[in-house]
Amino acid sequence: MSTSAVLSPDTRQAALDAMSTTTLDVLVIGGGVVGAGSALDAATRGLTVGLVEARDFASGTSSRSSKLMHGGLRYLEMLDFRLVAEALKERGLNLNRLAPHLVKEVSFVYPLKHRVWERFYAGSGVALYDAMSKASGYGQNVPLHQHLTRRGARRLVPALRKDALVGALRYYDAQVDDARHTMFLSRTAAAYGAHVASRARVTSLVKEGERVVGAEVHDLESGRTLRVMARQVVNATGVWTDETQAFAGERGKFHVRSSKGVHLVVPRDRIRSESGLILRTEKSVLFVIPWGRHWIIGTTDTDWSLSKDHPAASRSDIDYLLDHVNAVLEQPLTHEDVEGVYAGLRPLLHGEDEATSKLSREHAVAHAAPGLVVVAGGKYTTYRVMAKDVVDEAVHALETQLDRRVAPCVTENVPLLGAEGYHARWNQRHQLAADHGLHVVRIEHLLGRYGSLVDEVLELVTGRPDLGEPLGGAPDYLRAEIVYAVSHEGARHVDDVLTRRTRVSFEEFDRGVGAVHEVAELMAGVLGWDDEQRANEVDHYLKRVEAERESQTMPDDETADAARMGAADVVPVTTG
Repeated sequence: MSTSAVLSPDTRQAALDAMSTTTLDVLVIGGGVVGAGSALDAATRGLTVGLVEARDFASGTSSRSSKLMHGGLRYLEMLDFRLVAEALKERGLNLNRLAPHLVKEVSFVYPLKHRVWERFYAGSGVALYDAMSKASGYGQNVPLHQHLTRRGARRLVPALRKDALVGALRYYDAQVDDARHTMFLSRTAAAYGAHVASRARVTSLVKEGERVVGAEVHDLESGRTLRVMARQVVNATGVWTDETQAFAGERGKFHVRSSKGVHLVVPRDRIRSESGLILRTEKSVLFVIPWGRHWIIGTTDTDWSLSKDHPAASRSDIDYLLDHVNAVLEQPLTHEDVEGVYAGLRPLLHGEDEATSKLSREHAVAHAAPGLVVVAGGKYTTYRVMAKDVVDEAVHALETQLDRRVAPCVTENVPLLGAEGYHARWNQRHQLAADHGLHVVRIEHLLGRYGSLVDEVLELVTGRPDLGEPLGGAPDYLRAEIVYAVSHEGARHVDDVLTRRTRVSFEEFDRGVGAVHEVAELMAGVLGWDDEQRANEVDHYLKRVEAERESQTMPDDETADAARMGAADVVPVTTG
């Protein structure tokens, strides 16, 4: 394996060409966290692998989560000990070995409302959570929980109303930039030889008799359609599972329901706190999560049956979150404090219960048809286990086809790109700052986004000093990061860069409108856009922001969805 691999326009073209001229062992459909994880798992077992994604890596659910890598404290209350134990192990693995540059420790304060029984009840749960973390063998660096008095809690979280608590617990979990993590998984899969392409939409499955033997793939950039043959096809399309399964003419072994989760982003100074918060609601839990210069507040949990491409947040979703967080804050938040809003869909295994919070977060794997394996359900944190299970299922059939044994899963010991050497580069951050004429805080920001691949970004600045300047309209990011997103990280469109490679679309009050022209110009230089395409890109992004803003003023899901559909999904491409 190379120590790095680029997802560039050229490597995308080469991947599509390779997929259309060879028979793959495994073709993975879906570039979310489970699809990307499956491609990495299969490639590191020595299989030939293709990964196709209809839009951008993580463009669905995997860029719209609560951005936590956590055991799921509330699943303990549901007595789902196996899921919690599994998730805590994965949390520790990611923190310590697989992605220490992307996954960071985060603390939460849980306010207690009742004096004796609640401290005992909640305290026992958190103590069990810590014990399970240690028992996993990967929780050694995560601090243990603490009991706090009311005064101690308000010292940590001065924003809390005095009458909102009688005391509190503080415990620790981890967080991740989900979109970057998923992209890094895809890129790491490419480093191990997987053929990886975004903007490549599966339009049908190829069958010989009852067996699925490949897929017809439409390249949305060039307009060409190619046939990709594979011994096993993995359907990892999340909330689109049922639609993808239908290509095989199969009803499927199980069904996926969508639950909408909405998150608000507000500036850090609006809530005075040194720690995140976790609050109980009548339906679920509400998190207030630190995110750089911001807080993320979420989430809702409501059934969704409208457009899966762009779930829309309505005014009532935003009001719900503000009402619940304001119940404990001395200084209430208003609609004017909201910088950004994002909505995502959770793929839940279809259950009989009407309340989606009670639907299973467990995952399931099945051979939906000969040659077609499907994986669905689960939660972001356990993506690696889901990937292992679905590749195991595919391998079971593959071994007969190949007439040889296939190696078992090794991803527990495969760090993502940027992980190896990350701690050493972090220790050298002051030197890096001095060498490149950047503030050490800027280097720390870059290390938390690229890990030890930071040198590749800094090389761009050395070659073109203007790239060392902050991006106009979004000064948290350097101009070099925009160029790098296109040349190394597979970004094809302005939306990819402002929404997923960076998080400008929800971190700035203007949702990235002030940065869009400069971003399009920087991208044009790498992608060879003409003036028409550049104008197209800007126009598409502005319309998207306008449609999202309008949807967020609408009273309910139906009207919000109708408003959001006012902007086109796919950017038209005028140049190759």
